[in-house]
Amino acid sequence: MTAIVAALALGIINAVIKPILVILTLPVNFLTLGLFTLEINAVLIQLTAKTVPGFRVDGFWWALIFGIILSIANSVLNKSLK
Repeated sequence: MTAIVAALALGIINAVIKPILVILTLPVNFLTLGLFTLEINAVLIQLTAKTVPGFRVDGFWWALIFGIILSIANSVLNKSLK
């Protein structure tokens, strides 16, 4: 049940907060060739871990790894659905 709530919360956070953060950090994102988006994903995953009881991420690096895996999975799913 916690995984479903965490996935729902992460989806809502990604839909609401991520576009705002990407626009606000556009110059940094441009300079890093889009790699700063991975840091934004890690911060949003940590925010999800703080808001959902029972969902825990042990530090920024684990959140970054989780964000990379999540980005790869999203990319694969988007390519397979098109």
